[in-house]
Amino acid sequence: MHSFPLLFAVSGALIQASNGAPPPVQGEVNLDERGLVSGLPIGVLGSVISELNSLSPTATGTANYVSALTALASCSPTTAPTAVTQALSSLSAIYEATPTPNNLYAAIAMQIEEGLVGGDAATFLTSAEGALSGENSETNSNTAKPSITVYPKANSSDAPYDLTEAQLREVIYIPSTFKYGANGAPQPVILMPGTGSSGYLTFIGNYIPLLQGSTIGDPVWLNIPGFLLNDAQTNAEYIAYAINYIYGISNKRQVAVFAWSQGNIDTQWAFKYWPSTRSKVTDHIAFSPDYHGTTEANFIALGEPLPPSVLQQEYNSHFIDTLRSNGGDSAYVPTTTVYSGFFDEIVEPQQGTGASAYLLDARSVGVSNNEVQLICAGQPAGGFYTHEGTLYNALGYALAVDALSHSGPGLASRLNLGTVCAQAITPGLNLTDFLLTENAIVIAGFSLLVYPNKVTVEPAIRSYAASS
Repeated sequence: MHSFPLLFAVSGALIQASNGAPPPVQGEVNLDERGLVSGLPIGVLGSVISELNSLSPTATGTANYVSALTALASCSPTTAPTAVTQALSSLSAIYEATPTPNNLYAAIAMQIEEGLVGGDAATFLTSAEGALSGENSETNSNTAKPSITVYPKANSSDAPYDLTEAQLREVIYIPSTFKYGANGAPQPVILMPGTGSSGYLTFIGNYIPLLQGSTIGDPVWLNIPGFLLNDAQTNAEYIAYAINYIYGISNKRQVAVFAWSQGNIDTQWAFKYWPSTRSKVTDHIAFSPDYHGTTEANFIALGEPLPPSVLQQEYNSHFIDTLRSNGGDSAYVPTTTVYSGFFDEIVEPQQGTGASAYLLDARSVGVSNNEVQLICAGQPAGGFYTHEGTLYNALGYALAVDALSHSGPGLASRLNLGTVCAQAITPGLNLTDFLLTENAIVIAGFSLLVYPNKVTVEPAIRSYAASS
């Protein structure tokens, strides 16, 4: 199962797309030094915000998708931030403008114009398959044999996989630095991406550089076909398998799962329907989760149809209702949620106990729900943070470290909040990392527009879940 081709026409031309903190980075590492320019859909080319704002979420057909792609392809940076604080201020101004953007694509165009992306890579992008290579590959050769039974089931209570073991295993990218649970090595951490992105593109500006070489965690990541736009039930199979597999090749060391956006509900689905995963996970760190879906469909949609997983994330969709039923609105493993009430441009509501990110604890496994603006009120780490911004938020990182350092979830009460909340971005990250993280939402926007298998009705609930 391979990724969809990202295809869009521009002026008649067909372009294919698709325990301590690490030491602070010295200077600004440029994109070429990270090897991130070639082949990544990071930016586009001009200023067409007015045209994008005119696109209606109530229209039908695909004309709006074509218009949005054509418009974004003529958008280009007109300025560039020189510091993280300046970039955060510019990002905040986009969503607080009068009038505010009418849809995600107008907001993306504004981000591009303000230089809030990690480059201009439309001309470098030739195809999704070409981009998905190296650390971004979804066809990896993982030959290590697990010490436990992983497939077809790790436990008789597990749901059946629809995918083959080869398909499930090849999306796992295991870097050469991975220690396989060796004595003295940090705990394995699985990085699970969000809608419209891969594991590499989601985490290269944050938890990949923060964890690699640290004493906190030893990361691997999942580059899932379709950029998580396919059926979320299929997406969940990848994380269910990865938990058992990484545990099985890591001296039976328990793993942690760090997930962003949809990756969290996929992980929660895996915990619910693959019970074998629960005992193998010490912590789930959930960045901007949407356990109750989102009411922001009109901000994302330009008229039906939509990718399957987008429909599945609508507030009270069949998928969400099924996930939350029979205790699925409570944690299965110690869980630390990190979310922004000001301003998550993708998931709403996202404030207080009514937040979509808010998870209950009926099983008493340990949950902490952390809205950054409430914990760091009036301080830099409690300022304006987007859906993707929680990935570089200093409080989120401190909570993740605390969770991995203690039994149970990360607790703000154990942190030096005076120090943590004074930081606008996680120590060890810089402006380049900020821009790379912001790329995730730009990439997601393009992926949503060009996804070829859009639907008008969400996929049917699988029989193993429908009968539970």
